[in-house]
Amino acid sequence: MVDFAQFVKMLVDEEYPDVKIIRLVMDNLNTHKEKSFYEAGSIEEAERILSKIEFHYTPKHASWLNAAEIEINVMDIECTDRRIENMEILAYEVAAWTKRRNGEEKKINWEFTSENADEKLSKHYV
Repeated sequence: MVDFAQFVKMLVDEEYPDVKIIRLVMDNLNTHKEKSFYEAGSIEEAERILSKIEFHYTPKHASWLNAAEIEINVMDIECTDRRIENMEILAYEVAAWTKRRNGEEKKINWEFTSENADEKLSKHYV
């Protein structure tokens, strides 16, 4: 929580100090919440930072972040879950794995259907 709050504070204070609102698109990790800012510092500091942040969360099911996390896990299992001597070999190994994986055209079989979405999200429909 504190790491997340400190990172966002750095965005607000150092990277984008002149921006009115920073829109953060992120997954639903339990640390990616307003509470993190109150845990990391004073109420005044939390409110100052939060006044410049607009949170946008990816869906809990079938988000692109979930897909990316799945692929990274597969890559780790199939390719990088071992000691690799240097960056050149690592780059070669990852490129070869990526070419093979893309050639297989693997798909993720999401179990979250449009019917599930209608049920869970109907309160947001106008």
